[in-house]
Amino acid sequence: MAEGAEAAGATPKKGALVYDPVTDRMGEYQSESGPYVLLRPVGGGREWEADPGRIRPATPEERLSAELRAVNSGRRWGR
Repeated sequence: MAEGAEAAGATPKKGALVYDPVTDRMGEYQSESGPYVLLRPVGGGREWEADPGRIRPATPEERLSAELRAVNSGRRWGR
C-alpha cells in the first residue's frame, strides 16, 4: 500500500471504513484487486476500484455520517 494506507499503519481490515478522495466517497474495504483495492458503499451496493495510495481511514465524523446515510436510505426504501 502506498502513502494513504501507510499513514494508517497497513492494509485496512475487511469492512474497515475508508475515504476515497478521488470519488469523494466513503466505502468499506473489501480486498485488493491487482493494483487497486475494492471498496463497497456503506450499507451495500456495487463495489468500485480505488487507488490504495489515496485512500485513508475515515474520521469519526465521516463514519457517523456514512452510517446515518445508510440507515436513512434503508428506511426510505422499506428495508
